[in-house]
Amino acid sequence: MEWFVNLFMGSGVAHSLFLIALIIAIGTQLGKIKIAGVSLGITWILFVGIFASALGMRVDAGTLHFIKEFGLILFIYSIGLQVGPGFFASFKKGGITLNMLAVGFVLLGCITTYVIHLFTDTSLITMIGVLSGAVTNTPGLGAAQQTLLETTGAEDPSIAMGYAVAYPLGVVGVIISLLLIKKILKVDVEKEKAVADAAAQPKEVATRFAVMVENPGVFGKPLFDVDKLIGRPFVVSRIYHSDGTMEVASSSSVINKDDRLLIVTSSPNIENVATFLGRQIEVGKDMVGNVDTQLVSRKILVTKPEVNGRTLGELKLRSIYGINITRVNRSGIDLTATPDLILQMGDRVMVVGSEKAINKVSVFMGNSSEQLWEPNLIPLFFGIALGVLLGSIPFMFPGMPQAVKLGLAGGPLIIAILMSRFGPKYHLITYTTISANKMLREIGISLFLAAVGLGAGEGFVDMILSGGYLWILYGFIITIVPVIIISIIARKACKLNYFQILGLISGSSTNPPALAFSNSIGGATPSVTYATVYPITMFLRVLTAQILILMAI
Repeated sequence: MEWFVNLFMGSGVAHSLFLIALIIAIGTQLGKIKIAGVSLGITWILFVGIFASALGMRVDAGTLHFIKEFGLILFIYSIGLQVGPGFFASFKKGGITLNMLAVGFVLLGCITTYVIHLFTDTSLITMIGVLSGAVTNTPGLGAAQQTLLETTGAEDPSIAMGYAVAYPLGVVGVIISLLLIKKILKVDVEKEKAVADAAAQPKEVATRFAVMVENPGVFGKPLFDVDKLIGRPFVVSRIYHSDGTMEVASSSSVINKDDRLLIVTSSPNIENVATFLGRQIEVGKDMVGNVDTQLVSRKILVTKPEVNGRTLGELKLRSIYGINITRVNRSGIDLTATPDLILQMGDRVMVVGSEKAINKVSVFMGNSSEQLWEPNLIPLFFGIALGVLLGSIPFMFPGMPQAVKLGLAGGPLIIAILMSRFGPKYHLITYTTISANKMLREIGISLFLAAVGLGAGEGFVDMILSGGYLWILYGFIITIVPVIIISIIARKACKLNYFQILGLISGSSTNPPALAFSNSIGGATPSVTYATVYPITMFLRVLTAQILILMAI
């Protein structure tokens, strides 16, 4: 039985693999347990690792360090690929206000942490771990640990201990705070739900409608000229002429009095386009039915690398194949098919035309779902390599005692965001399926948490008994203070409704259980706000953790 005991208490490759895998499996299973509808999820892996380490189970320092850093890179890079496409777009229009509030939320958390450090004389390094647990942000924990190691050459287990102690109340603390805010702001849920539902309606989603041409100024003009006159992006799918004939619209199609146009554009443009052309009419059955057996509409999947990153205008599909593209579906959202829209791998393009022409377009674009399942490993590992390179470059800032590095957390995150956002423009395929991205992300965070737990378990109980239990209180203060202050500002100064505040706070604290709670009472509105602030919040959590570490040493 000695071989069996060695698997738990010994050393070597088999022991390390067995122990890490067992900790992840047990922690993942425990993560499915819910109390009052709330679960700690994958963070259970950290607690199982701490427990195993406290029992004397160890992995050698070199192996443990590699597993932790490699897991962190996989996790951070996958997050960057996920949030990258929406990172820059989140700053447009109303997103600026939301993101500024999220920035304020992050900074308030850091300020509260520093104030507690000053008043209690608790190590700032420890408080950074408490901060990461209080806002349930694992990338911040990883960035702090990695920055400390690179800067001083030594690790401090109190970071992980502070995180582990503060995390449970950090999960439920946000939910408690949101309920408290409801009382403070005297929110009428039913009244605000009507407002929230109206505000949650997407404004830029492609919408189909019909128009009767009655403006003499456009009689006899081709659509190309009409498009320039209106100055709003729209696509004419079909033209039903007054003589009873119908044609698939092209830029050279001429419209005349009493022609009926089937148009696709975003909701805010409908009134302008309809008023300029004539008047909006009901979409008749003959306009959506199969009035011409030779005319079909079909969704075509973009799977050819040659199409990735090119605009619809560049492809000239209408003039070459005689078809019309009415809209493009990307990640479940319909986009208006404007000439400057850049196609990406995985887009679903709605094409209207003859069967023969559509078949040719299908071949041109690929339309092979199997091809999307093929992993694109070169962008993944080349991106990670660039991220490590960027993270290793020292930057000097005024007032800083030494050079600052983005590290193995910040570097890969920035590269992933840039590659996922701008890669398609340069024909770089960064597409991964949602399931593949999630798998990569979950594997990375699982390895990281297991390694952190094994490294922090020794002395954990002694640390708690010698005063570490106060970290629970500190973490709760860090959780609740920014929530209350930012919620009041968002309500009184920015006029956000309660459900927008729910999403703002859930996203700013990167707290999925809080989002689930918010969605249960607020419908889709919290999710929209959560997605708007999540990218900048995740980026700032990593950056501020590193800055605080540099302040502490």
